[in-house]
Amino acid sequence: MADPLPSLLPRFTEATTAAAVTALDGTLRWWADAWTRPAPGFDLLRWTRLVAERRRPHWAHANEVVLEAPIARLRDFSLAGADAVVPTLVLPPQAGHDSCIVDFSRRQSQITVLRDAGLANLYALDWVGATASTRHAGIEDYLAVVDAAVELTGGGPVNLVGDCQGGWLATLWAALRPERVNTLTIAGAPIDFHAGSPVIGDYVRALPPAFYEGLVTLGGGVLRGDLLLGGFIVINPGSEVARQLALLGALDEPAHVARYTEFEDWFKHTQDLPGAFYLWIVEHLFRRNALVAGALEIGGQRIDLAKIDAPLYLLGGAADHITPPPQVFALAEHASTPADRVVKRTTGGGHLGLFMGSEALRDHWPPLMAEVYARSRRRRRRGSPLAARKPS
Repeated sequence: MADPLPSLLPRFTEATTAAAVTALDGTLRWWADAWTRPAPGFDLLRWTRLVAERRRPHWAHANEVVLEAPIARLRDFSLAGADAVVPTLVLPPQAGHDSCIVDFSRRQSQITVLRDAGLANLYALDWVGATASTRHAGIEDYLAVVDAAVELTGGGPVNLVGDCQGGWLATLWAALRPERVNTLTIAGAPIDFHAGSPVIGDYVRALPPAFYEGLVTLGGGVLRGDLLLGGFIVINPGSEVARQLALLGALDEPAHVARYTEFEDWFKHTQDLPGAFYLWIVEHLFRRNALVAGALEIGGQRIDLAKIDAPLYLLGGAADHITPPPQVFALAEHASTPADRVVKRTTGGGHLGLFMGSEALRDHWPPLMAEVYARSRRRRRRGSPLAARKPS
């Protein structure tokens, strides 16, 4: 495989240059307008406070915690009529942020879309930040949590809906328990970690294993969430700069300030990952790409994606620099699911937009979940309420 370092240097230079240009341009524009404002100094103080203050994010919909494990909780979002459909289990991303991204707000929520689709028998895992006592938790512990969650929902079959890390974890579980999977939906989830132009994959392969081991040692056996956050910002610094400057120019707009605060509370309120789990991901998935190579063994069992034959619903983002769509769509090439039971969709947005963006939640998730509902009815019912929506 070619050395990724030469390709990383132009990417890094271009990203940092663009961020610097954005920062300079935005700052000059603000100062040019500042003298027309009654108290520009007060504006800067208020802006600084809004940038610095963070609160713990929260789930938008009422739910009941029905299972607590050292590394995760299981939240029940079920509605009346849940027994009429197969259970659905949502596996959120775990990348240093709170799992409530799948229920970010009343207007931006996968939970809302799934409920509206008729998937009333609905659960979501909620990953718990690592501590000194869970720093050694590994992939087997995470699969065991999925086992426990599925057992609590009835033992299967179950609809799995996984975002990013939650998507590849759902895929691993589906390969080990194919008879218990009704449908498998993944969004922004890497399956072939070397497909497309993976920015994170290039960074991982460019830096030696000792670098990542050092990060875990620095955290006392965990990967600190703030370090992971810093890595995401380095990949696309322009987005961070633009968001802060946009706030500075919209301090008089309460709706903008509220949206900014809501997102920053989620994005900047980090949680740690178990060091053992993180290093396993780096070595086996990002470096070796063992999932699609057929070389991945967990607990003495080889992970064979060909054992997956459930209907697949695959969602990628055209502007996703974290997980390019080919990494997601690769599942269709390795699973045994017939082509007529595989649905692929591509949004116009980036990585986070797949989980909380208005385009994805309005135009892409509803038709996918309408199909999942159609395959999940336990007795004859009318079509999904979302099926009648205008197709995109």
